[in-house]
Amino acid sequence: MFVSLAFTLLLGATAALASPHNVTRRVCGTVTSDADVLRMEQDFQAKKVAVSDVKTPVTIPVLFHVVSKDSTAIGGNIPDSQIAEQIVVMNKAYGNASITWVLAGTTRTVNAVWFNTAGPDTSAQTAMKKALRQGGANVLQRLYCRLQFRNPKDDGVVILFSSVPGGTAVPYNFGQTLTHEAGHWVGLFHTFQGGCSGAGDQVDDTPSEASPAFGCPNGRDTCSSAGVDPIHNYMDYTDDVCMTEFTAGQVARLKTQIATYRGITV
Repeated sequence: MFVSLAFTLLLGATAALASPHNVTRRVCGTVTSDADVLRMEQDFQAKKVAVSDVKTPVTIPVLFHVVSKDSTAIGGNIPDSQIAEQIVVMNKAYGNASITWVLAGTTRTVNAVWFNTAGPDTSAQTAMKKALRQGGANVLQRLYCRLQFRNPKDDGVVILFSSVPGGTAVPYNFGQTLTHEAGHWVGLFHTFQGGCSGAGDQVDDTPSEASPAFGCPNGRDTCSSAGVDPIHNYMDYTDDVCMTEFTAGQVARLKTQIATYRGITV
């Protein structure tokens, strides 16, 4: 099945990571409160679409918008080879969810203001999204980890250009930043959502986690509930080399989420 909806990605200097040459910790642009989670889950339960246990392979097109400060690679104008490798990383990560991502197109824009200043709720970001958006309301986009299912104009992903495979954002340069952000696009919360006692990530097989994990702290256990922290999960904040999995529960959730909000049946 080839899905007519498109996942739109913008690459620039700001966004999911801090600085292209001095990255210390992974950062997601928006923190979702327990109240927001409750509101989203109430909406989800009210609209929830039933899905089959049988996995139906789907192909989702990806639109890459490369925003750079100049025409050089170090200025953000990454080569096609890195974009192609990013698609490979995504397909490996989402293989157990029966999702295949394919490159549907790449645009390149030199705009130093967008590159350096676009961020959540900024005029630069609004201008960037308005100018680069392709298609109508059926072209779904996501920006800065926001779980906004009702506003297609604000539905896309922005990531740091140097976080793609072979980039300079060590230790976040193996392409898992986009895996993480795409996880939000398909309806997943952070594994540490709600901490040890909050609303949680709405997935039963991801153990509770008090706070984001960084590096790759094997055996980390921050909550008294069963299970050690899910530090190898794509929806945590660990180093790229530490991220290796989505759980069966997350796959089940994302299937229902994209069927409900994206019209995609997996």
